[in-house]
Amino acid sequence: MKLLRWLLIVIVLAGGGAAGYYRYKNPETLTLDDQARNSAGARGAFVALSGGVTHYEAAGPANGRVALLVHGFSVPSYIWDPTFKALNEAGYRVIRYDLYGRGLSDRPDAAYDGTFYDQQIDDLLKALQVSGQVDLFGLSFGGFVTAHYASTHPQRIRTLTLVDPSNARPTIPWQLQVPLLGPYLFQVAAVPTMADNQATDFLHPEQFPGWADRYRPQMAFRGFGRALYRSRMQLAQVDFDAMYATIAKAGLPVQLIWGKQDPTIPVAQSAHIRRAIPAAEYVEIDQSGHLPQMEQTAIFNQRMLAFLAAHP
Repeated sequence: MKLLRWLLIVIVLAGGGAAGYYRYKNPETLTLDDQARNSAGARGAFVALSGGVTHYEAAGPANGRVALLVHGFSVPSYIWDPTFKALNEAGYRVIRYDLYGRGLSDRPDAAYDGTFYDQQIDDLLKALQVSGQVDLFGLSFGGFVTAHYASTHPQRIRTLTLVDPSNARPTIPWQLQVPLLGPYLFQVAAVPTMADNQATDFLHPEQFPGWADRYRPQMAFRGFGRALYRSRMQLAQVDFDAMYATIAKAGLPVQLIWGKQDPTIPVAQSAHIRRAIPAAEYVEIDQSGHLPQMEQTAIFNQRMLAFLAAHP
């Protein structure tokens, strides 16, 4: 009986310590609502979709050819700044948006799998009255999101451009796979370092001062870490080969662009996609890390616009 009492005391103390450490390390202290969005002063607009409110920005002629830009794992849609500007100036109707859980989009309690992201794209295109085919761009994790959408909605795709895309299941440490423990560890260990780690995507991070500070505000809104954790866990279940085989069979025009010095997803992984989609046009950009659209903007834009022009 005495041993049981001491065991109970240890469990209570450990639980209290874990809860206190969680409150100390967790950067999420705010609720993302209309007031918070208005205070953020973000460009673009907001639309209520079936999964929640989505932040987006659209530019260009209403009847222009539509290009849809999907960002990566955690950096919101501003990561497409140079591409958004170039497509707008080229006469496209260009749309970019924040995936659920990121930026100023809602953080619903959801699966964050391919089907979930498909629905966000479908809902957004419907809300913006885009009924025809689109030129779809996916960067990093957005490469998975867009490839999944292209494999399930090939009739909606005019072209698919994948930029340094996620293309393989990540290795998940066993600790993160344990219910309750996994989300806790991710929230207290991984999430607080997210902003400072973003600089590693660049070959020359010194050219992008303030990058971490621009990222940090989204971390304050509750549900950010949960969205990233579930996205990562779901990515570990994806059958990439089957997804790419469907795209290849559909005969969709695909352009694959990779930064030659990518430290995040090494350029050697491009071979995986090139084998799976033999007809894909491959562009390797030197002197660029994980974000060639930012580090080598002129080269990226030239190759991007030439590819689109070749598929009118």
